[in-house]
Amino acid sequence: MSSQSPTGAVNALLLQLWSPQAAKRRTAARTFRRLKIPATGPQLLAALKEEVEDPRNWEIQYQLIMAVGECGHRDALPFLLERLQVKREETMVGVALGDAIVRLSRSHEHDAAPILKLVEGPHRDLIDGAFRAMAMLRMVPSTAERSAILRFADHLETDDPLRLWVAAAAAGWDGEEVKTFLDRCRRSSREDVRSAAESSAAKKYRKWMPL
Repeated sequence: MSSQSPTGAVNALLLQLWSPQAAKRRTAARTFRRLKIPATGPQLLAALKEEVEDPRNWEIQYQLIMAVGECGHRDALPFLLERLQVKREETMVGVALGDAIVRLSRSHEHDAAPILKLVEGPHRDLIDGAFRAMAMLRMVPSTAERSAILRFADHLETDDPLRLWVAAAAAGWDGEEVKTFLDRCRRSSREDVRSAAESSAAKKYRKWMPL
């Protein structure tokens, strides 16, 4: 790609989304997720609509959903919401849906209403994705929204992995209930939860590299 113009490189990558080889499509989707180019949103959505026809391509679906969310393609939201009603064979597809829906549904930078809506549902994969987006975006919800999120998370077992991203997000949060939550997370047997809580208690955001 280095010998091509930026536009030519992107066009070549877009063509790769339609390669007959699944590995090439997956690589292209992952690259677009990293690049976050808003103008590629329609093509990414079109490719996603093709990939969902074959559940075996769940890794490509995961990367495409994440790419659509990362590039901020809000026109994809109705399709993503439709996918909530479809039975998911792979947990990670649900995680991507939760993450992307939060990114695309927010009315402002720290709007946690989409997160709370997913928390009301029964699907842990969606909640996991919603919390992950919250942490990765370093969201600071309103006091009421933050309290609702903490009430949910603090009722979980200390070893529940859903605590991880709430603990990670809390680096930018203040208040006694935040401190109480992080103190409990420090008693988790999960190293990732403990580590996230330690960093957030010190008001330090960590750099996370999720799948």
